[in-house]
Amino acid sequence: MMASRTAICRGIQRRSWGIGTRSMSSWWSQVDPAPKDPILGVTEAFLADPSPDKVNVGVGAYRDDNGKPVVLECVREAERRIAGNKNMEYLPMGGSMHMVEETLKLAYGENSDLIKEKRIAAVQALSGTGACRLFADFQKRFRPDSQIYIPVPTWSNHHNIWRDAQVPQRTFHYYHPETKGLDFASLMDDIKNAPNGSFFLLHACAHNPTGVDPTEEQWKEISYQLKVKGHFPFFDMAYQGFASGDPERDAKAIRIFLEDGHLIGCAQSYAKNMGLYGQRVGCLSLVCDDEKQAIAVKSQLQQIARPMYSNPPVHGALVVSTILSDPDLKNLWLKEVKGMADRIIGMRTALRENLEKLGSPLSWEHITNQIGMFCYSGMTPEQVDRLTNEFHIYMTRNGRISMAGVTTGNVGYLANAIHEVTKSA
Repeated sequence: MMASRTAICRGIQRRSWGIGTRSMSSWWSQVDPAPKDPILGVTEAFLADPSPDKVNVGVGAYRDDNGKPVVLECVREAERRIAGNKNMEYLPMGGSMHMVEETLKLAYGENSDLIKEKRIAAVQALSGTGACRLFADFQKRFRPDSQIYIPVPTWSNHHNIWRDAQVPQRTFHYYHPETKGLDFASLMDDIKNAPNGSFFLLHACAHNPTGVDPTEEQWKEISYQLKVKGHFPFFDMAYQGFASGDPERDAKAIRIFLEDGHLIGCAQSYAKNMGLYGQRVGCLSLVCDDEKQAIAVKSQLQQIARPMYSNPPVHGALVVSTILSDPDLKNLWLKEVKGMADRIIGMRTALRENLEKLGSPLSWEHITNQIGMFCYSGMTPEQVDRLTNEFHIYMTRNGRISMAGVTTGNVGYLANAIHEVTKSA
């Protein structure tokens, strides 16, 4: 009898498990595959191509003239000094204050009064992307009725960041397709026509993806008009030092806005200018009215970070603070970052010269007029498809060329291919 009851119980149990299993197996049946990232998908396609002639000019990371990833010598030396000397305890929610202090000096100036007066609320972030996301959530929480104006075009992830933070987005004119330069008149009109107190996302230098930056005089006019309208300027500065080779020059836009009395926000990253892509080292800073307000704002930024990732990682922050706080290592970094910028500038000149020697009917002045890692070539998606299908050259379909992928070994081949797909345009 006992055995019989046991068998019945087991049968009931098995049936109930079966019901549960069927129920659980349907939990995610409504989930479709996400679309591929337009940038990361280029690298996947490149790696899958067996052609020995393939070229990847879609990658958003620096490469040397052999097409290889680079670790800066200043980074290697910092790692040697750190090794075995530090514990692995949690950082505070706001991250390494030593790293943050050195980072603020880069953006705001070594002798900035804002730093001395402790008017800047700043926290370590997960590179520039994390800094933007922290700010987007902060904007949503404390300015829930605001919207963000984003340039056309911009780094595609900007749209994702503010969308997921549920901040309404608008756009403003930036790039002029015909001149392949800045659409300054339309940009200024958009600033004037935006509702007072709007948020504007600005690229501090080396605009991604176009490589088109306003001149110093244009930045001054932009700053003036934003202030007239009471808009909030938020700078994404992913390329300080990497654009021109001079971190001070690349921070000029921010300094202009500070001189005009703006209370700005700034996202900084060490991915490009120190090659710390995988370390995810960045900083978010907001200029405040006074020290008391800065303390309050920082506390809220930390509260937003807490349920996201709790604490930022320690190793990259140690590398950055070690380099920037040591005069010899900092000088070595300045030399190395200038070397990276100069190689990019040299490849721009070489690509333009090669295209012109081929007798291209098009003007390629924009290649050398633009600055930074990316060149907005002006090629159509169909022309880019031909480059990939016929020449095994990979880039995003908006025609953005990563100049870091251009080398003395492939620049001739790249120019020939571009000439072939554009000569009848």
